[in-house]
Amino acid sequence: MPSKKSAEKQARVAEKRRQRNRSVRSQVKTSITKAEKIIFSGQLEAAQEAVTAAMSALDKAAEKGILNSNNTARRKSRLMKKLNQASALAAGSTEPESAG
Repeated sequence: MPSKKSAEKQARVAEKRRQRNRSVRSQVKTSITKAEKIIFSGQLEAAQEAVTAAMSALDKAAEKGILNSNNTARRKSRLMKKLNQASALAAGSTEPESAG
């Protein structure tokens, strides 16, 4: 059974980790939300940069063990899917109509 001192220290360490993890998770969510807003606004160049930044944030969180790697992969996949759909819509609307 751990001593009172070590239990108290462990509680302090756990609280520090929780605060740090919470901050990183919040930053990841914010970057994803920003990327999605830019995607839906139709600014594809800016969206590509925002998606890259969001994916980087996700990867860093997974690397630190804050997010599960499968959770990270799923979020990245959904983000890329949205970007690709927006790109396809933009490409489809700029193509000239065929006369046939």
